[in-house]
Amino acid sequence: MPCTPRYLALHASGELLRRRDAAREQLSCCHLCPRRCGVNRLAGEKGFCRTGRQAVVAAHHPHFGEEAPLVGQGGSGAIFFAGCTLGCVFCQNYEISHQGEGEEVTAPQLAEMMVHLARQSCHNINLVTPSHVVAQILEALPLAVEGGLSVPLVYNTSGYDEVETLRLLEGIIDIYMPDFKFWSGESSRRFAEAEDYPEKARLAIGEMHRQVGDLVINDQGLAEHGLLVRHLIMPEGLAETREIFGFLAREISPATYVNVMDQYRPCGRAMSFPPLDRMLLPQEYRQALELAGQAGLARLAQRDFLAMLRALGVV
Repeated sequence: MPCTPRYLALHASGELLRRRDAAREQLSCCHLCPRRCGVNRLAGEKGFCRTGRQAVVAAHHPHFGEEAPLVGQGGSGAIFFAGCTLGCVFCQNYEISHQGEGEEVTAPQLAEMMVHLARQSCHNINLVTPSHVVAQILEALPLAVEGGLSVPLVYNTSGYDEVETLRLLEGIIDIYMPDFKFWSGESSRRFAEAEDYPEKARLAIGEMHRQVGDLVINDQGLAEHGLLVRHLIMPEGLAETREIFGFLAREISPATYVNVMDQYRPCGRAMSFPPLDRMLLPQEYRQALELAGQAGLARLAQRDFLAMLRALGVV
């Protein structure tokens, strides 16, 4: 039987409404994300994320391109939020994340999207780029629960999250899926306009793991709760990859479920930022897999990764 999402108990106790109100209050001098812009989003002011009082949704639909434990047979119910807390020069969704393409939605409209996706047999609701719209998500969630929502929530994030905000989500988010992009502050400053990204990502991922633990996959192959970390291998980035994998194995858990991603390609403004102006080389990806094995990480997102690691003699 599917695991019952924990947010249902919080709603029944009234705690979900308290969390909603606490998050909404933060919008008056916004510090939901590490930017801590301090703008009054309740009055429609916009900070770095270019999002005011209402969340902006670019698309929502069953998504079959995510990791296998999220997709199953029915897909992951993805809601793509416009705007972002980062300014990645290589962003593959530049028009959405940087230019804010999408439609403003009210809390009832967002709740209806969640319920509609669940009714389409999606296994979860996948909140894509949610860090700057946590308050709006929490406004919609009680309405969605009243409309019958009872599938896990996935927090699909860049990793640039504020621990204080994540604590509002304890017992609400079932599956945390952060990126861990950079280990170097210089890289994150140059490529994402966030020199403090490495520190914030380490703290955020630690808090996420504290809340939900290692990823638990049921006998149907579906994720029920836990942490899933993505790391996109980037050109000439293996030194940072080594540090990230070491951190995950030592400081989080050697059982951390990691997707080692090889799909980097120059997008957005990347052609002006070498070495990100070229495709990833196959040997860079193979070396990254070796580094994962050397760090002691064996729960990788694809079974063929493990076969490759075994062939290389590192696990």
